[in-house]
Amino acid sequence: MSVILHIFDILLKIILMKRAFVFIPLMVLTIIFTISATAQKSDFSGTWKIDRTKSVLPEYTPILTKITVNLKTDSLVTKRFYDVGDGQEYPFDEKLPLNGTNVSITIYDMPRKANVTWSDKDNTVNLTSTITYYPSGSPVDFNSKETWKVEQANTLTISFVNKSSQGESAGQFFFTKASQ
Repeated sequence: MSVILHIFDILLKIILMKRAFVFIPLMVLTIIFTISATAQKSDFSGTWKIDRTKSVLPEYTPILTKITVNLKTDSLVTKRFYDVGDGQEYPFDEKLPLNGTNVSITIYDMPRKANVTWSDKDNTVNLTSTITYYPSGSPVDFNSKETWKVEQANTLTISFVNKSSQGESAGQFFFTKASQ
C-alpha cells in the first residue's frame, strides 16, 4: 500500500510540475501581449502629414494638413493644422482625457467642445466635437465624428463625418508619419 501511495505522490508532483511548465510560458505570453498592445497604442504618437492623393476630401471641408499627436495612457494631446481654403495653416492645441469627458476650448473666437475615447477592441481613437461659429450673427454648429486608426507603423487614417446646417459630408484624411 505504501508503494502505491509513493507512486501516487510522484505522479502528483509530476502533474504539478507540468502545470508550472504550462503556467510560466502562459504568463510570459500574457506579458508580451500586454506590452505589444501598449506599444500599438503609442504608434499614434508623432507628427503626421497629409497625403492628399490618398485622402478622400469632400468639397468645402477644412483640410487637416498636419497633426502632432501625443497619445498617453490617460489623455490625447494634439496640435492640429488646418487649411480652410486660403493656403494658410491655422493651428490649435488640444488636450483631451481618454474617458469621454467633454472639454471646451476656443479656436479663433469659436467655441469647441470635444471628447475622446480609446477602443481596445478596435485599437482606435474615437473623437467627437462641436464647433460653433457665427457666419451671420446667429450660431451655427459644425459637428464632427472622427475615427483614428494606425494601419501600419507609418500610416494614420482619420475617417470623419461632418454635419452642419449645410448638410452632411464624410471623408478620410490619410497621413504618413513625419517624425516620432
